[in-house]
Amino acid sequence: MTLASPRTRSADRLREAMGWRRVRRPQRPVLFINPRSGGGTAVRLSLARRARELGIEPVVLEPGEDLAALVANAVSRGADALGMAGGDGSMAVVAGAAAAHGLPFACVPAGTRNHFARDLGVLRHDVVGALEAFSGGLERSIDLGEVNGAPFVDNVVVGFYGDAIRREGYRDARLRTLVATAQDALGPRAPAPGVAVVDDRGVEHRDPALLLVSNNPYAVERAVAPSTRPRLDSGRLGIVVLDRPAPRRTDRAWTATAIEVTAEGAVHAGRDGEAVTLVPPLRFVIRPLALRVRIAARHPGASPSAQMASLDPRRRRLA
Repeated sequence: MTLASPRTRSADRLREAMGWRRVRRPQRPVLFINPRSGGGTAVRLSLARRARELGIEPVVLEPGEDLAALVANAVSRGADALGMAGGDGSMAVVAGAAAAHGLPFACVPAGTRNHFARDLGVLRHDVVGALEAFSGGLERSIDLGEVNGAPFVDNVVVGFYGDAIRREGYRDARLRTLVATAQDALGPRAPAPGVAVVDDRGVEHRDPALLLVSNNPYAVERAVAPSTRPRLDSGRLGIVVLDRPAPRRTDRAWTATAIEVTAEGAVHAGRDGEAVTLVPPLRFVIRPLALRVRIAARHPGASPSAQMASLDPRRRRLA
């Protein structure tokens, strides 16, 4: 008889605390693959072939194809589980469809940064192993964010990031492009976009440098892995406002179940890392436990901040 190690037992307890449970294998799982995401990760790993070997139908996106239409077609053909191998923008499209039809969704981290996979507790380096979510993996329900009816799994960012992401060369030189855009947006000649939002204290923030609305709030304490989300089932949006330099700045972070942002015209934004144009007013809502998600049984099932928070204080300090 082989006894589980303390680390294994601790990981099992954390997964149980997060609400993961064993589920049966789906009969007709479909995996959508963006072969261009992550610099061609899916192609490099022969992901379509590996999916077929596991009884998963792969659908490889060709340039110009409508992902939403492909998903709708798969559902009409009887798909009983959906997955996406690509970036977080594509994840949101397939996850939104899965939520609408009550189907489980599997995140296969074949994108560049894979923020959703990180916060879901999927090992980002184990792309092929993530396919095991379809073969008797673990399942739980999490929240889904929406802005003007469109789903997002990570966040929507308004401000200079929304402009930076539209610039040519952003994908290849993100930091340089962000700095250049911030200098333009925050300089003395920066245009006023007319964006306004009221925080939880009733204070209005006009023309902020950056407004971030996330599907569940991000951790802010250094001791528990900041910039990751400790939960994806709190039923709350996370809102962060960074005001432009001024004699009295009123930067603010709070949570809400819904929020409305007004503007004088169309707003450039980044939704799960993809450039979008939003028509005001921008209405954000959280859909509690709307999405059934599945992961491989060997993956952590918790974000870095959730894993850190589960440690006792001494081990957390050491980490």
